[in-house]
Amino acid sequence: MSDMLDKIVAHRGESFDAPENSLSAVNMAWDRGARIVEIDIHLTADNEIAVIHDKHTGRVGDRKLFVKKTSLQELKEVDVGIKKAITFKGEKIPSLNEVIETVPLGAKLVIEIKCGKNIIKPLVQLLENSALKNHQIEIISFHLDVLGLMKKEAPQYKTLWLLDLDYYLPHWLLYIRPKTIIKKIKENGLDGVNVWAGKIINKSFVKAFQKEGFHFYVWTVNELDEAERVLDYGIDAITTDRAEWITKQLAGRKQ
Repeated sequence: MSDMLDKIVAHRGESFDAPENSLSAVNMAWDRGARIVEIDIHLTADNEIAVIHDKHTGRVGDRKLFVKKTSLQELKEVDVGIKKAITFKGEKIPSLNEVIETVPLGAKLVIEIKCGKNIIKPLVQLLENSALKNHQIEIISFHLDVLGLMKKEAPQYKTLWLLDLDYYLPHWLLYIRPKTIIKKIKENGLDGVNVWAGKIINKSFVKAFQKEGFHFYVWTVNELDEAERVLDYGIDAITTDRAEWITKQLAGRKQ
């Protein structure tokens, strides 16, 4: 089970049981033994970094505010717990600093940049001033230009390109060659990919990246059979909303 923990990424914390990207979800993941937690970040109107997935608070909060037009203090007035459960009433949107302060010694924080390149400078400054070691931080994003700049400004952090592959369209409509993706990864100096766990990926697809020395993560896997399928391909990590549950299920199957 110990080795398995190094392959399980708690998606937005323990988001199956607690409000996504909240301190409750993040701390729940650590308390349950997670070694890697993933969160999402946006830049606020006052140049602070808020931990939230969407560009506005409408889906998770009790009111709708656009992050880039709102100060961090104003965002903290939004209740992002009540929609999950009454027990989480009053949950606030955390700052990246607040989440960083929760990271245990030896654990890792995966940070997904959801906005544009204007977040890079404050993000790098914040990370370099934090108590975390370089190996405790990984950066991911769907935006290749953002990742390229991040790698240029802070090459010390592992940086992976998020890809949806066949998330929106059936795999049989798409022809995606690893070689094309690998070329772009090399051009931007990145360290690997984090891809949708769809039908396009298989053993040979994964091996094409690992042969070049790149990391290969998948998202978002919440069922045991699917987790076993992608692990059989030799992937490096699984992102899941149910980190504790899936870790225990996988450990149980191995016994």
